[in-house]
Amino acid sequence: MSDHKPIGALEATVVPRFAGLGTFARIPSIEAVPDYDVAVLGVPFDGGTSYRPGARFGPMGIRQASRHLRPRFHVELDTAPLETVQVVDAGDVPCTPYSIDDAMGQIEGFAREVVGRRDRRIVTLGGDHTVALPMLRAARDKHGPIALIHFDAHLDTWDTYFKAPVTHGTVFRRAFEEGLLAEDKSIHVGIRGPIYDRLDLTDDASFGFRVIRAGDLDVLGIDGAVDVVRRRVGDAPVYLSIDIDVLDPAFAPGTGTPEMGGFTSRELLHLLRRLDGLNLIGGDVVETAPAYDHAEITCVAAATVAFDLITLMSKTDVRTPDRPAPATA
Repeated sequence: MSDHKPIGALEATVVPRFAGLGTFARIPSIEAVPDYDVAVLGVPFDGGTSYRPGARFGPMGIRQASRHLRPRFHVELDTAPLETVQVVDAGDVPCTPYSIDDAMGQIEGFAREVVGRRDRRIVTLGGDHTVALPMLRAARDKHGPIALIHFDAHLDTWDTYFKAPVTHGTVFRRAFEEGLLAEDKSIHVGIRGPIYDRLDLTDDASFGFRVIRAGDLDVLGIDGAVDVVRRRVGDAPVYLSIDIDVLDPAFAPGTGTPEMGGFTSRELLHLLRRLDGLNLIGGDVVETAPAYDHAEITCVAAATVAFDLITLMSKTDVRTPDRPAPATA
């Protein structure tokens, strides 16, 4: 952690939430503090989307909706995250909208700069799901192979779209092929909707993923699903990737590929908050497309989920390969 006393967000009883800084939840910008532990990073890229574009405006929309948050204390997780760790807004990655390959390199390079040499962590605001790949690449070099907890309506382990190997629907096949993922430690949660062929499921299983489908929650319940996830990832370094379309379109209409039958907002928050204590080294909230939103429903959901990721990270002592978990009696 930083050696300096954390600087929190603007006080809402002094500066109204609709005024002041335009950063996420009005936390300090990265230039305003001498050091930091967690950075919120916008990645306004949606060149890998296959249906409705617009997630490039996600970081802007999420930051605007995050003004609604009261970030000083998290009731359910019983902690004051901004008093525990220094959280900053690192702005947006200046990436090209024209070349997927070039953008992936720019995103990865920017992420490496933000992480630096310390055990800093990033909460990424997408952008489409393609942006998870460069974030995983940057995290793999620092933490070794990573356990992926992937909340989504879709598997995102297809091979190509129109011969393009890196898109928002292929990122986790590429992550597997590149050795970014820990063997048999990753899991999809909330999967539903159509696939192209039964082979899609066979391929996904061969990459070492386990699946909790959206309908499985009706049988397993929150406790059962969380138990499956916890046993799956163990004490491995965890990257938590959340496609906002894991929510039913009633709760998140502003997204690129909505699928009916998804989680409610309450179910998603319960699942996330029960993951307290995992070795969480990074995470993202992606696929928020404000142009399709209504009354900021989706943007508020994404901002709340991002704040939950920050809070979970504030309660986690990062364990790297050179810094294992402390011994217990």
